Amino acid sequence: MTRPEPGLSVLHRRYVPYSHAHYAGNLVDGAYSLAAFGDVATEMCIRTDGDEGLFASYSDVQFRAPVRAGDVIEVEARLVRVGTRSRELELELRVVARGAPERSASAADVLDPPVVATTARGVVVVPGPSEGWV
Repeated sequence: MTRPEPGLSVLHRRYVPYSHAHYAGNLVDGAYSLAAFGDVATEMCIRTDGDEGLFASYSDVQFRAPVRAGDVIEVEARLVRVGTRSRELELELRVVARGAPERSASAADVLDPPVVATTARGVVVVPGPSEGWV
């Protein structure tokens, strides 16, 4: 496997189910964003190193806008630094569509531009070339 290069991007989209609403107004807790970051980081590790890797740390986590049940979110990881076993990622969660219950129970709108809801930097680690996880 060749050494990964900064600039690689991985993108996931998903619907936020109403079963994840945690607060009034169908708000979803911040842990939902972090779990989505974990999923996109896992794919990044698979693409760069052929291993799911492990999340080591988050830094500069910012919750900028609410995520609500009924949203469609887009989660992106961008590779910004490559170490021997570490990979630093810029992470962003955007709301690309949102329910519009004031119009009808099933109405929704595409958001153009999307709303940036959560950002962070993260570090993942992968096993070295000749090692596996214990």
